[in-house]
Amino acid sequence: MPDPNGFLRYDRRLPARRPVPVRISDWREVYPPAGEELIREQATRCMDCGIPFCHDGCPLGNRIPDWNDLVRTGNWDAAVESLHATNNFPEFTGRLCPAPCEAACVLGLGGQQPVTIKQVEVEIADAAVARDGLRPRPASAPTGRSVAVVGSGPAGLAAAQQLARAGHTVTVYERDDAIGGLLRYGIPDFKLEKQHIDKRLAQLTAEGVRFRTGVDVGVDVTAEQLRAEHDAVLLACGALQGRDTPETPGRALRGVHQAMAHLVAANRVVAAAGNGRPALATLPDGTPIDAAGKHVVIIGGGDTAADCLGVAHRQGAAGVHQLDLYPQPPTERDAARDPWPTWPWLLRNYPAHEEGGERVFAVAVQEFVDDGTGQVRAVRIAEVTVEKVDGRRIVTPLPGSEREIPADLVLLAIGFEGTEQQPLLAQFGVTRNARGAVDARPDWQAADGVFVAGDMHRGASLIVWAIAEGRAAAAAIHAYLGGVGELPAPVDPARQPLAAR
Repeated sequence: MPDPNGFLRYDRRLPARRPVPVRISDWREVYPPAGEELIREQATRCMDCGIPFCHDGCPLGNRIPDWNDLVRTGNWDAAVESLHATNNFPEFTGRLCPAPCEAACVLGLGGQQPVTIKQVEVEIADAAVARDGLRPRPASAPTGRSVAVVGSGPAGLAAAQQLARAGHTVTVYERDDAIGGLLRYGIPDFKLEKQHIDKRLAQLTAEGVRFRTGVDVGVDVTAEQLRAEHDAVLLACGALQGRDTPETPGRALRGVHQAMAHLVAANRVVAAAGNGRPALATLPDGTPIDAAGKHVVIIGGGDTAADCLGVAHRQGAAGVHQLDLYPQPPTERDAARDPWPTWPWLLRNYPAHEEGGERVFAVAVQEFVDDGTGQVRAVRIAEVTVEKVDGRRIVTPLPGSEREIPADLVLLAIGFEGTEQQPLLAQFGVTRNARGAVDARPDWQAADGVFVAGDMHRGASLIVWAIAEGRAAAAAIHAYLGGVGELPAPVDPARQPLAAR
């Protein structure tokens, strides 16, 4: 029985972030551990609603009221079991997910602050590591069936773990030099220290999952070879095709880059330093892409832009401007636009924003300005209005509003256009749809014996959706291979986030 008065006795509280001057001097995570007393207090705020809408906000179907009450009563081992029953990697989601479950918390309906679900989750996940070191759970007997998983992001790893625990032989193929997908090189360490990935990989390895890095499927090994060696294939290659602005004058200037190029280079430097190797932030061709001493302009207002902002601070940027096409969002939910329990459009201040930089709303870049040598020196922007007409976005500059912002480094963080066009698509007989994603049948197959999940299927989305799709695709593969029993399948290919209709 939950505490019916917990939300009345306790206000929403999060652990204090590490001080800005301290944290921008290193790459460690922004949040320190919360401490058991704070987390038990916050878990007590959960009312265990008769209809827990937080379940609908989370595609994983996390048993949120259950593990909140287990934490409240100090039953941490049971809380760990309850959390892992629906989520393979809560230490990832607890650090990276924007928490649509909290937006759907019933406390938010009455003007209260929602339960700190995400923080409770990460503390339970960390408790699992402290208690049993992520004890492997290998299958009791092999099935004799083999699965290839292409891509090692959260969708691929979740599917791999589910299938390995069901007794199938699983090999994960990754074209990069290390396992983890965007978790490894796309997410900065101040959000996710890579020790968390490594601990999970040790668990998966002990459960029988095999990893092959530096293998570009479709180039180094063909689809025909994979299909000959395995009974089923899962494509989980992500949605890494960055959106660009090739029509903007000056786009080809030196110093104008995709945001992900900057994040990957920075992550590689941090990884090298952790292994005792000196390194510089460079592109694959050796071009420097470091913000040190530079005036940086980040175009975009989402998570990727905030990641670039935090990286620029830690690299020692001279100054940073973050540009957003849309007007400044409200600080409270607009019920007419985004009724509870849907995900609301709000002004979200990430930890990187309190570290410095200036946000500029309702502007668009008109030109990347040349310094005369082919290097960007500024961006020329204009204030704009944005309208939707017949589903199309119409951006209108306001006359006389143009001005320049100094820029030595410009990062495009304006979203993704789906999975990359790559040789494996044609080889497996699948194509990208109009959104740049790969469609799946109701059984998660994109072609006979070839399954697809995660951002490659959904388009760039949240980590909880990637894990949910990985688990669901694993269940479909298990059934396709004639596996005994059923694996959990939290979503189907057509499932969409909560939205007002």
